[in-house]
Amino acid sequence: MTTPVLPPWRPLIKAAQRREGRSPSARWLQLATVGQNGHPRVRTLVFRAWTDANQLELFTDTRSQKIKDLDYQPAVEICWLFTKAREQYRFGGVANVINSDNNREVCLQKWLGLSPSGRSVWGWPSPGEVLNRHAAFPEVLSDDEPMPDHFSVLRIEIDHVERLHLGPHPHHRTRWQRNQNWRTEELNP
Repeated sequence: MTTPVLPPWRPLIKAAQRREGRSPSARWLQLATVGQNGHPRVRTLVFRAWTDANQLELFTDTRSQKIKDLDYQPAVEICWLFTKAREQYRFGGVANVINSDNNREVCLQKWLGLSPSGRSVWGWPSPGEVLNRHAAFPEVLSDDEPMPDHFSVLRIEIDHVERLHLGPHPHHRTRWQRNQNWRTEELNP
């Protein structure tokens, strides 16, 4: 089995992640979608993994608005800021929703990899609905709790990346676009 060749921007991301250390915010990124009304929507998610050389993985709740947005328009953009590294990355690509209907095995594997406290949000009421102050908001979902059907995995197939390095003067901006191979361009910041 051959190891996939990493895109030229992946070592830069890895170095930026290393500079951030163990800060929880280093895993937070913003996912932008387009709603059925044509308006942009953005929210913060937690980076989970690279599943392929060009593929980023996130987890979400199928009851959330973002799933409706992705059904309407699967093209997305991600913005990921590394404050200590002083670097911003923007990724463009297409989201693929993996859920218990189309690949329960993958979802279950990812579910079991979460800590009980990490699973807790999938035990909460539906996101975005009116708050019921009497509803249960568990702090943990134990290992013996079954995986909820609304747990899902988002895999973003990345086809273009921009890096803005805010450290030097002037700032450095680079764009990578993928057809079969990655093409690199230096841009004005």
